[in-house]
Amino acid sequence: MIALSLAEIAEIVGGRPHDIPDPAVLVTAPVVIDSRAIEPGGLFAAFAGEHVDGHDYAVRAVEAGAVAVLAARPVGVPAIVVDDVQTALGTLARAVVGRLGTDVVALTGSAGKTSTKDLIAQVLQRHAPTVWTPGSLNNEIGLPLTALTAGPGTRHLVLEMGARGIGHIRYLTGLTPPRIGLVLNVGTAHIGEFGGREQIAQAKGELVEALPAEAEGGIAVLNADDPLVRAMASRTKARVTLFGETEEADVRAENVRLTESGQPSFRLHTPTGCSDVTLRLYGEHHVSNALAAAAVAHELGMAAEEIATALSEAGTLSRWRMEVTERPDGVTIVNDAYNANPESMRAALRALAAMGRSAQSRGSRTWAVLGKMAELGDESLAEHDAVGRLAVRLNVSKLVAVGDREASWLQLGAYNEGSWGEESVHVSDAQAAVDLLRSELRPGDIVLVKASRSVGLERVALALLENTAEGEGAGR
Repeated sequence: MIALSLAEIAEIVGGRPHDIPDPAVLVTAPVVIDSRAIEPGGLFAAFAGEHVDGHDYAVRAVEAGAVAVLAARPVGVPAIVVDDVQTALGTLARAVVGRLGTDVVALTGSAGKTSTKDLIAQVLQRHAPTVWTPGSLNNEIGLPLTALTAGPGTRHLVLEMGARGIGHIRYLTGLTPPRIGLVLNVGTAHIGEFGGREQIAQAKGELVEALPAEAEGGIAVLNADDPLVRAMASRTKARVTLFGETEEADVRAENVRLTESGQPSFRLHTPTGCSDVTLRLYGEHHVSNALAAAAVAHELGMAAEEIATALSEAGTLSRWRMEVTERPDGVTIVNDAYNANPESMRAALRALAAMGRSAQSRGSRTWAVLGKMAELGDESLAEHDAVGRLAVRLNVSKLVAVGDREASWLQLGAYNEGSWGEESVHVSDAQAAVDLLRSELRPGDIVLVKASRSVGLERVALALLENTAEGEGAGR
């Protein structure tokens, strides 16, 4: 956060100072919405949620070091009172980003946003000071909070943008106008809310519409392998650069293969050179993510060899996204339980199959512990059935479908594809899945855990890892 006085902030957001003895006092630390996260010199934004009202924690925030509170009403401590805290937060972010003059890179897509954002951040960080969205804080609150952590030395600001309807990305780009806009793909995530893939494409394409013209430095980075994304070239005045595996892509991959452990390796081609990449991430779907990151890095002046080195060294920054942990007994847990949609579910299953090829040759097994994919609307039954069938086609040893109706569709799809006997099973909840796995896992097995965030299947992965840790402690 650049240093701003309370008087300056009040003017920017159109707020009214209350109980502020000295308007010249500077805010020098980040803006936060959790009073427990306050740093001395910070600003506390008090949001009134469904269950918790941040205004009730205003005093605690100031006692912890907050200079003042951005609030919708007086709170008895130094505050800037505004009509709407969310609007004020966005207005402040817009002003700060404008003063910094940093390159804003915004990205969106139906799947892979967070993994790609993490790759871009790690690659660009080697080039110049970079600030990026933590985790998936990609909405109208998380995005301005991220932007406000940028400081005078920040060269690149990488922002993930999510959408659940038409106009959402347009609003976000208004808060932090990007110079470079990246669209990864158009899939079926949230299709029940949008009403169809065409509507999803319309929403995602708002990003490229917001870019400055080519003469002003605007760049649209589009997936050449996705027809709906590639078509967005007609919706922007920015210069278009394409990434993908097609020969027509400006940044492309050749000789794609997976290592024995399921990590992608390929030859990276950019307009300025070529270099070899072997990712530390798991699954072939990360090739597209890596190409997207490479295209952004290329446009910001990085050489192919430098990009390839950075990609090969990049890891997972955000939790519960293909987190691979091998237990002391040789069981491998793949925690991909942060979220799920049909595209990411298929990618995770393919990654599991790739990881399991050598393991299965040694007599070990692959386990897919899956739960429902939310917000699919009328497509839900067909998509869950298809995922269950895919698990069988990929020769996954054991499918454990966890939960109610949607889980039964997963298991039924597997059954109808030929998974009989004990190859697939439907259990009621996460604890039942944990109990089953604890009784049946053996050294060398690989367990994938994945479902929509609302299911909370990360509890399965964590329980399997914690159980081992506790057992080790007892053994010592």
